[in-house]
Amino acid sequence: MKRRARSLPDRYGPWALVAGASEGLGAAFASQLAARGMHLVLVARRGHLLAQLEEQFTTEYQVEVRCVVGDLADPTFAETLAGAVAGLELGIVIYNAAYTAVGPFTEAPEEEIEQVVDVNVLGPLRVLRALVPAMCARGRGAVVLMSSLSGLQGTPFISVYAASKAFNMILAEGLWYELRAHGVEVVACCAGAMSTPGYIKSFNRDVPGMLSPEEAARRTLDGLGGGPRLVPGVVNRLTAVLLGRLLPRRWAVRLIGRNTKHVT
Repeated sequence: MKRRARSLPDRYGPWALVAGASEGLGAAFASQLAARGMHLVLVARRGHLLAQLEEQFTTEYQVEVRCVVGDLADPTFAETLAGAVAGLELGIVIYNAAYTAVGPFTEAPEEEIEQVVDVNVLGPLRVLRALVPAMCARGRGAVVLMSSLSGLQGTPFISVYAASKAFNMILAEGLWYELRAHGVEVVACCAGAMSTPGYIKSFNRDVPGMLSPEEAARRTLDGLGGGPRLVPGVVNRLTAVLLGRLLPRRWAVRLIGRNTKHVT
């Protein structure tokens, strides 16, 4: 008889936190988690969008939802998050929040460059430092850091964003080894293009292998425990092999640059 897979609450604990949950991939992660019986802590700047998701998930899935409104670029916000989840058995942490500086590097406003670093690099470091020790003490949990195929090589015209995604990928790989001894699984999701509001605003065109946010979230959650790096979607995995292993580095960067030079 085939053994039934354990549910996410049974494997990791009953609560999940999604940072950057208000729309797009973050909202898709939250929906997938709620459908699998996880109670939710939703984190984002736009409280009215979180309130809509709270109403939807509590009605549709009968789970408990807590909303924490704040800016992940704020160096004090991680302390706020730690207070908000105190007393909860937090089983899954998903850091999906991201900021993108689009356009030539030399023309980008200084504040946009700093925002990328604050949200995409310092943000996950602060959140994990605040939340992971309790998971380790309980001896179980899972962490998902959102990386990107753009983090596999230099990506012209979103260069700082791509570098921040490379940071998250390498961070996840190191933490995967460190934290597994404490029962905590870590994975970097290296997603390709998705039809999120941010992607539509900057690119607004389909590419081969493009997944919906819902499909990317589902495949990522299904892949928890499978290793430090996950690329959802067959076409995306083939692209990752082509760019990361088969093409010379300068060819890969040139290929990507031809596709990103028209971003706005």
